[in-house]
Amino acid sequence: MKFTLDQIAGILGGKVEGDGSATVNRLDKIQEGKAGGISFLSNEKYEPFLYQTEATAVIISETLLLQKEVKCNLIRVKNPYTGFTQLLEAYSQLTKQSKQGVEEPAFMDASSSMGDFGFRGAFSYIGKNCKIGKNVKIHAQAHVGDNCEIGDNTIIHPGVKIQYDSRIGSNCEIHSGAVIGSDGFGFAPQEDGTYKTIPQIGNVIIEDNVSIGANTTVDRATMGSTIIKKGVKIDNLVQVAHNVIIGENTVIASQTGISGSTEIGKNCVIAGQAGIVGHIKIADNTTIGAKTGISKNITNKGQTLFGFVAMDLKDFLKSYAIFRNLPQIQQRIKELEKKD
Repeated sequence: MKFTLDQIAGILGGKVEGDGSATVNRLDKIQEGKAGGISFLSNEKYEPFLYQTEATAVIISETLLLQKEVKCNLIRVKNPYTGFTQLLEAYSQLTKQSKQGVEEPAFMDASSSMGDFGFRGAFSYIGKNCKIGKNVKIHAQAHVGDNCEIGDNTIIHPGVKIQYDSRIGSNCEIHSGAVIGSDGFGFAPQEDGTYKTIPQIGNVIIEDNVSIGANTTVDRATMGSTIIKKGVKIDNLVQVAHNVIIGENTVIASQTGISGSTEIGKNCVIAGQAGIVGHIKIADNTTIGAKTGISKNITNKGQTLFGFVAMDLKDFLKSYAIFRNLPQIQQRIKELEKKD
């Protein structure tokens, strides 16, 4: 797809210096820019590349004073990094949303419906009584079970498995290999030492504007719903157990595990490989560091937690300053004991 610089400036609210009719069809790093590409400059250490690049255009700050002549066209904006991000978003949406129609073979039960401008990839499956909104893209080998709902403009990438009764909102994106609505981990111990499976009869509700990474699993509730609220962003390889509730605009990094029936507040940040036990509540605006274990309720909003088991960050850093020096402290104690 080609765009003129005038079109791009209109998207970004910027101003062209040079040939506004020039076209670009590619996004380049400034140090690797070639004809037909557009790049950006936000970090001053890359400014020398501005005078060398062969890119057709570069997005720069409206306040940047040029030290030399440039060969490329310029688009001046308030914030080049934000502007380039807007351009990436626009390009990504156009690319992802461009497909329409049905690739054969694909299956959708006659009792299900799909809105206008949708796409169903080859070997995709849509079960009974599903309601799928407008402009939804369901790519190859994706599975949508019976009685599911999917809102407008949502993208289901190849190989996603959405189990029966799941509810997915509008403007969501679920990446390849993710499983939504698999059985929760419920087993009742028996007197003979075996375990009896507890039926998982609830569902999963994913609200609007949620992103779920590749190979992440969100288990269905035992009863009721596992709920991912609007604006949540979940990385690859995250486990969300049955009956978990994740509050609005919380972000969760890769390899985190959240045990059943835990409630996580709004605007939390959970770093990679964090482990959270079940049946607890975590307050809004909590930050949980990488590899941190959470074993009890977090009631104070806005805390930053780190360590295993988690403690207040300041307390952890004080303790760490001591235990990293334990070998030297031990040696000093031995020397003092010898003197006695």
